[in-house]
Amino acid sequence: MAAQDGKLHSGHRSRVKQEFRQRGLDALPEHRVLELLLFYAIPQGDTNALAHRLIERFGSLSGVLDASIEDLCAVPGVGEHTATLLRMIPGLCGRYVASRSRVDGIVDSSERVREVLEPYFFGARNEMVYLLCLDGKHKVLGVRKITEGTVNAAEVTTRRITEEAMSLRASAVILAHNHVSGLALPSQADQSTTQYLKQVLAPIGIELLDHVVFCDDDMVSMRESMMI
Repeated sequence: MAAQDGKLHSGHRSRVKQEFRQRGLDALPEHRVLELLLFYAIPQGDTNALAHRLIERFGSLSGVLDASIEDLCAVPGVGEHTATLLRMIPGLCGRYVASRSRVDGIVDSSERVREVLEPYFFGARNEMVYLLCLDGKHKVLGVRKITEGTVNAAEVTTRRITEEAMSLRASAVILAHNHVSGLALPSQADQSTTQYLKQVLAPIGIELLDHVVFCDDDMVSMRESMMI
């Protein structure tokens, strides 16, 4: 009986994989996409029921992938190996998008700022701060992660920002952080921090060009909003 069940599961897995190859992920429902992913964490057995259970528990495919390892492991049938694989996916997708984005060339518009920086916030569950470093012609020298905070706040370390900018010999920088929920509107604290950093960096020959805030698929430039 066990051998017969194994053959049934094997046949089902082959059909799901074939469906993906023929139709692509966009054509598959969320539970089917998750089931397919679970094949590679759980080599044998039926993952369809577990996929449904996970989506029911977390509300959606994105909810499953955003869940913590601890919360995932609390779902019957999910072990540490499976939870680790699921938790890797958002970060892996972000790295993929970032690797396909051009990080060279001139940054001469807010659209270009967004193109360079948005991938770094892909799938973020906490507030993070990044620094885009530019040379005198506003060519990208590099992007440096400054800090990662809790879901509510991230501490901006002036010394760290200064060190990272100077290490790349940047002539100009753009600060970026994200709001995990709500709107991509800079707070009063964001504005105060920006003005302070601008004053700190100016005497050492580094211009703070902008401070941008991301939230989901939105970005607000403080420079364009006349906050700098």
